[in-house]
Amino acid sequence: MVMKVLHFPLAKVSLCFMAGIVCCHFHSCEPLWILIALVFLLALLVSVHFLATAHPKTKWIFGFVVGAFSFTSGIGALSLNNANFEQNHYIHHIKKSGENHQLTVTLRERLKTSARYSRYVANVESTDNRQSKGKILLHFDKTQFPDYFRIGTNLRVSGKVSLPKPPDNPDQFDYGKYLANKSILAQMYLYEPVSIDYHFDKDAFYYADALRNRILSNLQKAHFNPTGLAVIAALILGQQQDISADILHDYQFAGAIHILSVSGLHVGFILLFLNFALDRLPKTRATAVLKLCIIWCALWGFAVLAGLSPSVVRSVTMFSFVALGMHLKRQTNIFHTLLVSMLLILLFEPSFLFDIGFQLSYLALFFILWLQPIFLKWYRPDNPIAEYFWQLLTVSFAAQIGTLPLSLYYFHQFPGLFFVTNLIIIPFLGVIMGLGVVVMLLAALNCVPAFLAVPLEWSIAVLNKIIGWIASVESFIFEDIPFNAAMLVSAYLLIVALVFCFEKCNLGRLAWALAALLLFESGYFASKWTRRNEQEWIVFNARKTTLIAQRDGDKVTIRSNQSKDQKKLLAPFLIANFSEITATKPLQNTAYFKSQKILLIDSLALYPKDVCPDVVLLRQSPKINLERLLADCKPKVIIADASNFKSYVKRWERTCNQQKIPFHATAEKGFYRLK
Repeated sequence: MVMKVLHFPLAKVSLCFMAGIVCCHFHSCEPLWILIALVFLLALLVSVHFLATAHPKTKWIFGFVVGAFSFTSGIGALSLNNANFEQNHYIHHIKKSGENHQLTVTLRERLKTSARYSRYVANVESTDNRQSKGKILLHFDKTQFPDYFRIGTNLRVSGKVSLPKPPDNPDQFDYGKYLANKSILAQMYLYEPVSIDYHFDKDAFYYADALRNRILSNLQKAHFNPTGLAVIAALILGQQQDISADILHDYQFAGAIHILSVSGLHVGFILLFLNFALDRLPKTRATAVLKLCIIWCALWGFAVLAGLSPSVVRSVTMFSFVALGMHLKRQTNIFHTLLVSMLLILLFEPSFLFDIGFQLSYLALFFILWLQPIFLKWYRPDNPIAEYFWQLLTVSFAAQIGTLPLSLYYFHQFPGLFFVTNLIIIPFLGVIMGLGVVVMLLAALNCVPAFLAVPLEWSIAVLNKIIGWIASVESFIFEDIPFNAAMLVSAYLLIVALVFCFEKCNLGRLAWALAALLLFESGYFASKWTRRNEQEWIVFNARKTTLIAQRDGDKVTIRSNQSKDQKKLLAPFLIANFSEITATKPLQNTAYFKSQKILLIDSLALYPKDVCPDVVLLRQSPKINLERLLADCKPKVIIADASNFKSYVKRWERTCNQQKIPFHATAEKGFYRLK
């Protein structure tokens, strides 16, 4: 089936288009050259089309030119979404991170709050009274802004605009890159009152937010349990602001975190329910079209209810095309429509290709459509109840197989009881989704009947208890699994080769499967071997403390002035380097790495004058005359970690600039590494 799909012309076009997006992501191109290339390829495409029509043997040339045109179109699509090529983007008015600017913004999306801040994605309307555009992330201090703002609110805000910076510590999650993939290129933290323009942008986002607020307000008036309300708001309305950290922890460790954000799973449930409910309509062409229109209206109505966030719009678009494929009644059309939906989304938002949710959604659905029929061919119970649970299990395994390498690559953990979780919670989720949508619609009409609200509340309470019980079995939660890009690619090659082998086993397919297995093992052992022959010395950016790691292959020695566990800070570094902590030692005044001598100066500000170190590390705010130190020791570089006062660091930086000595402050530039 998959091989047939790959012969579909749009499959090749989509793959070439995505390859162009990936190429542009790593190597930006000038729009003028892209435009010239597209015009040239379009003219060539027309010419080759006539040639292929007259001489069928030259069709391969036409296919090659179509692929080149698709590839270049992918480059152009991402380039057009690049802020550097948008002349009126606000990023061009910001010369340096941390500068003060005055922005006029319109709030578009409310994100999950942190302990201190409520967070919003906003559209920038002007920067320092100059018209501009673009998305920015706003953080409002809860002590100054205790109430939520309505979506669509126009604000005039002033403060420091922070541009993305590299991760503070090695191999840490790159939050700036994550935001950039969502077209958010800056952040602003707001601590002072802001000017509110009470003229609202009354568009679809405004009305969707007003509808959600009305629903939640009516449920609160009906004395709905706060914990249950937070979960149902996440499940159906896409609002995770009020979910407690404990609930999030349980869902994550039970392998069910995906159900707390509106995604393909929820939209798929609605599609299946509507398809089942409308299945009794007469089997005519007119009613089939009516059924498709009803499903589309319901799906997009749910998107409005869930706030029209990018993830919701993406999922609804995907399943709208899946519904079209189901309407056309041919199995291969489901794969084709899936490709069409992906191509359509990427045409408008090519950066979605690098979004984790986009990747997981499409991979999960693709592998469900591909693998579940294979599982059902192997075994299909005669008992309807057994068949129902077998289908649940096969769907769960198919989705998990398809997303496992990607999950390991991004999250480095695997919930071993995922199949138990899905077998139990998916039937519950179906009940909760069906009942929840009805209760939400009634709440929108100012009616919350107890005979529906109470069962919904109980269902959520039971669901939370089940999730908590599964998450408590910690021996089945596998964490800190090293998994890099080479292993990711080879793992998918192995999965595809094994599935082809199980579909129809022959000598050729078995050879490909063994070759893929060898490639995966080679990637794993090559990664370990490469790391084993490396050495590095790193000063971490650890707030109010000094943390130094020296790695020799897969063995790491930690030196710190605090005895508390630094595992959370060190975990990404250890995982990425296939290493473990073998020793923890106290800090010393001198250290040696390869041929370099390192001098550590603490709050006592004592140092030997006859030592000529290559590197000087200042920590714990020593009251030192840096000019004298530079004259006495003549170091090649000065490092100040995050245990120092900011005023001291600024003074030291000025001194080093005057003396033309390299200066590295970890609080500003992140970790410092010697290799």
